[in-house]
Amino acid sequence: MPIFTEDGVTGTADISVLIVAHNSRDTIPACLASLEAQTVKPREVWVLENGSSADRRLDAANLPDWVRFVDSAENLGFAGGSNHLAAQASGRWLALLNPDAFARPDWIEQLQAATQRYPDIALFGSTQYAAENPDLLDGAGDVYHAVGLAYRSAYHRPVSELPPEGEVFGPCGAAAMIRADVFAELDGFDERFFCYNEDVDLAYRARLLGHRTIQLRDAAIDHMGYGSSGRRSAFATYYGARNRLWVFLRDTPGWLFWLLAPAHAGITLLLWLSAARFGQFGLFGKAIGDALKAWPELARSRRELQARAKVPPSAIASAMTWNPFALLTRQSDIRPWPRRD
Repeated sequence: MPIFTEDGVTGTADISVLIVAHNSRDTIPACLASLEAQTVKPREVWVLENGSSADRRLDAANLPDWVRFVDSAENLGFAGGSNHLAAQASGRWLALLNPDAFARPDWIEQLQAATQRYPDIALFGSTQYAAENPDLLDGAGDVYHAVGLAYRSAYHRPVSELPPEGEVFGPCGAAAMIRADVFAELDGFDERFFCYNEDVDLAYRARLLGHRTIQLRDAAIDHMGYGSSGRRSAFATYYGARNRLWVFLRDTPGWLFWLLAPAHAGITLLLWLSAARFGQFGLFGKAIGDALKAWPELARSRRELQARAKVPPSAIASAMTWNPFALLTRQSDIRPWPRRD
């Protein structure tokens, strides 16, 4: 009996699942097994072997025959890898799934149902549980704080604190869904980001164009997190610091930029000093320097983006989180949004 076939097969959603795999040989079998067990099947599943080391590369011969496999000798980053797969996908919706994330059996079913409840919404986030400890959350959407820092809300908070369904600033890219035409409208992820904060940037740019994100309570995955890079690795520190500054400089609109720039500069300085505790002061400084060196190109991109914006800066300000305590505790910020039941 076919598992992943054309739309005419009963129980198939018009969703393409995209998995960018880098050094993911250990986790990809469980990730794919979770998709095979779905109550509603996706239209297709794409897996990109994204420049892994020789001893950890994926091979089509070792993957299920329903997987559409793409091999890249070069590491395209999460941004470039996702764009590469999206260009080949045929589904109306694109569901991004990390290779160290394991979809719960009704994940696709819940995503599909959400498109009916929220027909005007183009981006959705999934509830993330900590794979290593099912009593803890791994995330409930991305919050963007007014100081210019994004964080995965409810990270490692008790499951009892799972927020209700509603609007969030943006979806975490570990398990997000976006309508394919909106992804194309945004020109996908900005490949200059390579990895880290590219999902925040995508959601921010979507919001500037008037699109909103709903964080779904019942569409759930179990996520290991930092499976291929490590939380405080040099890689994570460099790209996290550089890309965080890029998001703020390029995406923050109009008067809101000038209002928040001093606070962002201050928090960046504090993070830079904090990096010294982990022996990464110089690395952090290099990331900031490289971010600023790209300003001429970034400024052109900013002008183009802000010229296309369909909402005023006040709308972006109202979508941000302003409470300092929320930033310190990774508090969720889910706002009520009307749904069609």
